[in-house]
Amino acid sequence: MTTQLSEKRITCPHCAHHLHTTIDSSAGDQDYYDECPACCNEIHYHLHIDEYRKTIQLSVDSGDK
Repeated sequence: MTTQLSEKRITCPHCAHHLHTTIDSSAGDQDYYDECPACCNEIHYHLHIDEYRKTIQLSVDSGDK
């Protein structure tokens, strides 16, 4: 399996800080958390790979339930 990296610019849902994140689409659909470097709150990432349309859909939210 080849590594397919791309960089996306996102906005932190907590503090609105703009940051760049690296996406590895070779692992398929993913749900994970990472910490905002500005406010240290957790950002929930949901990555969906649409094989049919050959697109990557990335959504971010605060992860609050």
